[in-house]
Amino acid sequence: MIQSKTGRNTLNFVLFQAGWLLCVLYPGHAAAAVAVVILALHMLWVSTRRRSEFLFIAIGIVLGSLLDSLWLQAGILALEGAETPPFAPIWLIAIWGLFMTTLCHSLSWVAQRAWLPYVLAPPAGSFAYWSASKLGAVTLPDQTISLLAIAAGWLVLFPLLLLIRKHLTLRLAS
Repeated sequence: MIQSKTGRNTLNFVLFQAGWLLCVLYPGHAAAAVAVVILALHMLWVSTRRRSEFLFIAIGIVLGSLLDSLWLQAGILALEGAETPPFAPIWLIAIWGLFMTTLCHSLSWVAQRAWLPYVLAPPAGSFAYWSASKLGAVTLPDQTISLLAIAAGWLVLFPLLLLIRKHLTLRLAS
């Protein structure tokens, strides 16, 4: 494990960005497999509370994948050149796993102010999906409605994830 908090946060940020870009540019099973390797490296080199962080990542994957699946079924989000799957594809699920690591490390500062997640999450979440659409990984069938729905989802899910993280950290640390 990297001893420096700054070093851990920097590596976490770089690993997430690399994994996100890989999954978006090459959506599929191979990218998801690389994301799993990135998650393993994160757990070895970055994580300081492996048990609680692993559980947090698992919960976030489930919640995020359910949200993506809802958006796919509702027509808020679509996959380029593919029929609507019943559940989020594996590469989107992998991105959720990678993203969850940032909430424990490089994005943990967002939880320091109670209002900050509500202000930052809606535009940031929407921007991530908009960026993925510009790179061809997903489509936003009605861009305005899609981005507003995604922002609303992130307005609810992001603070909930931070609350879950806080609960897990406190519960499993004692």
